[in-house]
This record gives sequence, C-alpha cells and structure tokens, in this order.
Amino acid sequence: MSQSQVTGPAELVLTGGPVHTVDPARSRATAVAVRDGRITAVGHDEVHALIGPDTEVVDLAGKLLLPGFQDAHVHPQGAGLELGMCHLADTVDPDEYLRRVRTYADRHPDAEWITGGGWSLEAFPGGAPTAAALDAVVPDRPVFLPNRDHHGAWVNTRALERAGIDAHTPDPADGRIERDADGRPTGMLQEGAVHLVGRLVPEPTPEEQLTALLRAQAVLHAYGVTAWQDAIVGAYANMTDPAPSYRTALDRGLLTARVVGALWWDRERGAEQIPELVARREELSGGRFRAGAVKIMQDGIAENHTAAMLDPYLTGCGCASATSGISFVEPGELKKYVTELDALGFQVHFHALGDRAVREALDAVEAARTANGTLDTRHHLAHLQVVHPHDVRRFRALGATANLQMLWAAHEPQMDELTLPFLGPERGARQYPFGDLLRAGATLAAGSDWPVSSPDPLQAIHVAVNRVSPDAPEGTPRFLPGQRLDLGTALAAYTAGSAHVNHLDHLTGSITVGKAADLVVLDRDPFTGPPEEIAATRVLETFVDGKRVHAAPDA
Repeated sequence: MSQSQVTGPAELVLTGGPVHTVDPARSRATAVAVRDGRITAVGHDEVHALIGPDTEVVDLAGKLLLPGFQDAHVHPQGAGLELGMCHLADTVDPDEYLRRVRTYADRHPDAEWITGGGWSLEAFPGGAPTAAALDAVVPDRPVFLPNRDHHGAWVNTRALERAGIDAHTPDPADGRIERDADGRPTGMLQEGAVHLVGRLVPEPTPEEQLTALLRAQAVLHAYGVTAWQDAIVGAYANMTDPAPSYRTALDRGLLTARVVGALWWDRERGAEQIPELVARREELSGGRFRAGAVKIMQDGIAENHTAAMLDPYLTGCGCASATSGISFVEPGELKKYVTELDALGFQVHFHALGDRAVREALDAVEAARTANGTLDTRHHLAHLQVVHPHDVRRFRALGATANLQMLWAAHEPQMDELTLPFLGPERGARQYPFGDLLRAGATLAAGSDWPVSSPDPLQAIHVAVNRVSPDAPEGTPRFLPGQRLDLGTALAAYTAGSAHVNHLDHLTGSITVGKAADLVVLDRDPFTGPPEEIAATRVLETFVDGKRVHAAPDA
C-alpha cells in the first residue's frame, strides 16, 4: 500500500472496485483513502485498516474510480447563459430552430433583443441561414443568434438595421458579411463581423452572469469535471467577461472547481496591452482561480474558410480559391508578443485550427524558447484540425502541448459537406492527427470547447478511441482510423494531460498519495467492455478535495 505519513482514520474510503490511477508507478488499485482533502492511501484490502467509526465508506461495487476530468478549453459562463436563453444546440432541424425562436419571443414579450444560439452550420445550405427566415417569426425585435462555434451569427433584418449594416457597409478586416448577388446582407455574419451587431446586445446583469457560471459548474461536475481552463476571460464579440463572476463566486464560497483563466488578447491592439494583462493576473488570481494564461485566437474555422491554411481553399468545382483564411495576428508580431508574455511567466493558449495558424503558433513558441530559454510556461495549441506533417514533431521539440477537442474527429455533416470538399483529399487526411502527435512524443491535453460541443469527456473519449460519433448511423465509416488513441491514453489526456497544462499536476491529475482527492466514480469500467460502448458510460459521483460536488440520482 502507498500511504502518507498522516495518522488516524480516514474521512473517506472508496473501495470494492477498480481504481484507474493514471499513475504509471501503480496503474491499478481497488481502494483509496482520503483525509483533509488529500489522498492518504492507495492500495487494496489493507487500506481498510484506515476505516474508523466516522469514516464514510463508498462501495464502488465494481464501478471504476478515476481522477477528476479536467477540461483544458471551455467557456462555462457563455454556456450557462445560452442554457438560459433561446437554446438551439441540441437539434439540426431549421424548422425547429424557428419554432423555438418564435416560442422564446412569445414567452419574453418584454425582451428588447431575442438572443441565445447554438445552431449548427450543417442545418443550412452553405452554412448560411437568412434574415428573411427569422423575420417570418420575429419581425418586430432584433434577433442575434451565434452559431455553436461562436465564429458566426444569424441575425434578422431588424438587427441589421439597428447596426446600420446595408449593402454599403464594408467587411471588417477580421470578418465577413454574407451578401446576396446584389451585395445586400443576407443575415449571416462571420468572425469579426459578428461584433457589428453583438456590441449592441444588452449585457446580462452581474447576478445573471453568476447564475450562468454556477449553472455551468453544476453541469461540468455532473460530467466528472473537477478543473478547467476558461478559454476566454475578457469581453469578446457577444461573450461577456466572466472574471467578475469568478471573483464573486470565490468571495461567496461558491466556486468548487479549480480554474485557470486565459486572459483574452485583444487582436485589435498590440504589446501595449501586456502591462494590463500583468495587472489583471495579479488582480484576479487567488483561491481556486488563477489567471495565468493568455488566449490568442490566431485564426477562425474551416467551415467558413477563415481557418488559416498554407494553401488556398478549394472552390465547389475543386479549383483553388482566392482565400486561404485569416491570420488574426500578424505572424512577425505574434513572435514578439509571445516572447514577451513567455518572459513574464504567462502561458499562451493558442486557438490554432488551420495548418498555417498551427505553424505560426509554433514559430512564436520557438521564438520565445530561443530568446528566453525553456521556461515552465507550458504553452498549448487548441483545436489542431489540420496540421502539416512537418509540424507534428515540433510539439515535442518545443514543449508545446497539443490541446485536443476529441469529439470533432468524426464524420458528420459539417465535416462531410462544409469541410472536406473545400480542403481536398491530401489536406483532409491531415485532420485531427491525434495518433501522429502521440507517436511523435507530444504531450496531449483535452478540452470540450463547450458550448461549441458537448462538455461530456466520455463522449469525446469515445470518439478519440473509435473515430466515429456515438450517435452516428450504423455503417458510418471511421474518420482517419490510423489517428485513433487507446482508451488509457485518451483518459490520461483528459486528466493528467490537462492537469499539466493547468500547472495543477503537482496536486491533481492522478490518484496518488499526497494529491488532492479530486475523484470521479463511473457506472462501469469501460476498459472491460467493447470500445463501441464507451459513450454509454455515466458519471455517478464527483469529488473535489474529498467533498462530494455531484451525485447522480441513482448513485
């Protein structure tokens, strides 16, 4: 038995089932003891000696115990707000979208704006819904509905009028207004153009924002998530700054998760904002919240052709187009900014989806390493949809972590209809190269990007292992199956890997004596069943510091 120097009975003992420790020195056990929020023993029947008269004993009854999941890229407050507004995220039926918008408007007759979102690009031809469709259900008030990835928004005519957007309005440098053949806006705004309308939408009140954060925290705990990195702490497009909510939650003792905040890099400004980021880090960090990262969004998404690619996108006929995406930060300046942030001890959290953006981010990390040496800043690149083979091996060499959104690596309409035809076969075969990154020695972390996609780690892990969505129709082909991960590696990415990114690996990420008792009880051991059933696994209980923060009704 591994046991700490703590004497006396345990406060909590979990026993009677497999324990997957994510500790290479002892990968499996059957009992864990906890006292004062820390793991004091890991072993088998001998741990029972620590059971005293007041010890809570959890009988695992053959169910699997894991370290708590950690989401390395998530937007909780935004997700919580969407859940309380006109919520469109669980369907791809355009008629259902319009029914919900009408119903929400009818139920909120005093709302100045109709807001919410979460709709899918695949629901509309070319991923572009129209203002006319919204006008038919809400003609009298402005409607503003970001899509599920928050890189675009669907608006009605009243919203366009409020913003003064017409055929003469130029596209912003970092976005695009979709137009008809005569140049008139059609109701779809891409990237930076979203802000033209989003800036007019009234912000939710501080209490509404706090309620949204706590709603999201409960959802994440229900999925076994005990820590996360908030991928945008700051005001961006229609997303309100979650920093005040975190501060209030801390002050009221309501924040039960461990959180790293990635401070938003304003891409319309330059190095002059760095002293402000330093001040924010000092102001916001404390307790369970630490603002130790900076988020730089280097490109957009492939579906609207704003992800930055080394070569142009293809047109519908398979010819090279005139666009290869957008690098939001000029690559030479990016190197300077990252070098300065690195020297100040900031971690940089990149949004890098296209192969050019990935290369630009890695070049910036390399510039920082050359100038500053190898500091323990643990920079990471999120999304990694397309990675050039030359850049795969650079992750290990530069100590850059690959932050995977595993759920996206599957055939579904958005991939098959809006992405693959415009990437072409060679580039399409370089998507989500999880296996190649692992084989090249990269450190893997994992995140959901919720509300872009489900916050359930087990759904994502299912896709990482199977390369097919849990709800895919029978016969759906596996998406680039050579890039699959084994179950142990996928679980490690969502626990120890994300703990590494969050600088929490001294405290969490594995079930090891001395670490915090951040634990998850599953309803089965997915290692013993077929890989095709991983997604059926459910979380029964979640603990942070040995305190139960979630219990399923049937637990």
